[in-house]
Amino acid sequence: MTKLFHLLFCVFLTSQFAFLTAQAGDEKVKPSPETYTDATGSLAFAGYDRAPAHPVVGQNGMVAAQERIAAQVGRDILAKGGNAVDAAVAMGFALAVTHPSAGNLGGGGFMMIALPDTNKVIALDFREMAPRGASRDMYLDAHGNVDKSKAQFSRLSAGIPGTVAGLLEALETYGTMNRKQVMAPAIRLADKGFPVSYGLSHSLKSVKKYLAKDPSSIKYFYKPDGSPYAQGEMFRQKDLAKTLKRIARYGAKEFYEGKTARLLADEMKRGGGLITLEDMNASHTDPRTPVHGT
Repeated sequence: MTKLFHLLFCVFLTSQFAFLTAQAGDEKVKPSPETYTDATGSLAFAGYDRAPAHPVVGQNGMVAAQERIAAQVGRDILAKGGNAVDAAVAMGFALAVTHPSAGNLGGGGFMMIALPDTNKVIALDFREMAPRGASRDMYLDAHGNVDKSKAQFSRLSAGIPGTVAGLLEALETYGTMNRKQVMAPAIRLADKGFPVSYGLSHSLKSVKKYLAKDPSSIKYFYKPDGSPYAQGEMFRQKDLAKTLKRIARYGAKEFYEGKTARLLADEMKRGGGLITLEDMNASHTDPRTPVHGT
């Protein structure tokens, strides 16, 4: 599996979609404002930032993501000789930086990898899991109705994250590059910053009333005066860069058993969440049997 066409790969992350293929296209499509190709036109990527769907064709490979900078990261990995899994994992970590509303280390997802050489499809389930302290009625109020403030906007709503475990398991099993190679773009974006898109600026404005309840969130996602970043302004995430560097150096074990796991468990305890260090230690991915049809 050293060439691009040896893998046809689909990866589904929570609330986001990324698709990669290494099949040649039969025709060329004029790039739209949201579509990009390299100098030779052999690789293409599309970044969907509140833009309508449109066709994109590449001769040797293609990536697509909900956010354009992350899509560029995936295309660059393919151009450097990485396979589809390498590109998808790089995009997944990049989305944790550039698309925090959905692409993040605290989420989870599903992954399907088709291996043409063996005519086999691999399915990996790394969705979030409920912590051991969760209970059936924990989101209900005194009248038996769902309390949305608990179910959606509190630390009680958080599940044990599976993204890091799933992405790195796929990389180690089916990728060709190492962690540092595929995570370098995400680390750079978090450390040096990136220009805020219209979509991210709009998202930060719309959720401020919820994030304002947590001082650390306001400090992290907004400017020092508390105002949201405007389109085009640089957004840097130094703490996230440090976390990504630890994961790149030590792997998934760091996230689930090391400093990051301890920080997460401490924050959950402080804020009334349920995830413990033991929950993080017990996190795992699950292989699934894909459904086939004719």
